Amino acid sequence: MPADLLCFGEPMLEFNQLPPDPDGRTRYLEGHGGDTSNAAVAAARQGARVGMITALGQDPAGESFMALWAREGIDTTTIRRDPDHQTGVYFVFHGPQGHEFLHYRANSAAANYGPAHLPEEAIASARIFFASGISLGISTPAADAMFAAIDVARRHDTKIAFDTNYRPRLWPPARARAVMEAVIAAADIVFPGEDDARVMLGPIAPEAMLDHYLRLGPKVVVLKLGSGGAWLATPERRVRIPAHRVAAVDATGAGDTFCGAFLARALAGDAPDAAARYANAAAALKCTGYGAVAPIPWPEAVRALLAGSGNG
Repeated sequence: MPADLLCFGEPMLEFNQLPPDPDGRTRYLEGHGGDTSNAAVAAARQGARVGMITALGQDPAGESFMALWAREGIDTTTIRRDPDHQTGVYFVFHGPQGHEFLHYRANSAAANYGPAHLPEEAIASARIFFASGISLGISTPAADAMFAAIDVARRHDTKIAFDTNYRPRLWPPARARAVMEAVIAAADIVFPGEDDARVMLGPIAPEAMLDHYLRLGPKVVVLKLGSGGAWLATPERRVRIPAHRVAAVDATGAGDTFCGAFLARALAGDAPDAAARYANAAAALKCTGYGAVAPIPWPEAVRALLAGSGNG
């Protein structure tokens, strides 16, 4: 069956810093990352039919992703294998200020994915097309491909979901804001992060951020507040989603888990506020383990956390 949710973006092999071994040597946990791939895994684990749109190198990292997606039940028929460019790699370091990233993505297979590579029939038959600001920033071909995909989605009534996921090393905030807002104006569901919004909009209150994004046109805005929970806003109402207290060790991929879990529950028929409460719990649980993908929870754990907090 065709995928209900198609996730477009850049997968990257992950090396996540672990606590030192008994001899004080740094260790790294190999895993998988890339924001929309993380969201795809989160959505698939919650029961959604998911597919990925991207390019991978014909290299061991690319093979590792194909194996991951196969294990997770994610459709790979819309994956391009690029013989001329490699799959990207990144490192995650943990310090007093939280997690920091070091990316090796220049001229990657995903950065060389262009409009001519798009699986238009798959996008036309999907229920939701999901992408993020990272693909807008990594290269001109990837940005052009996203806008072309959005055009296909709009012509076929496929809903569009977008996560800002601003990365300052990719581009300056003024240009990022202008390009992202062109996407947001076409989107149905938008997931800005509070930190992203503060960089691009200035030091304004969360409710003013919600007002700004709603004015651009999306029907649902979910402002992710990290460890502070989230705000859900529609033109008619807004709801504060409180945080869950968990033993967090690594927030890598938490926002991606939120997006994937939200979209899975929306596809299952949940109202936006119920989907946001579920996604908020899933994102909290993801933070209890190292790596972007391995700790993404399954529904039983999410529902148990919600039941324990009185939000089940």
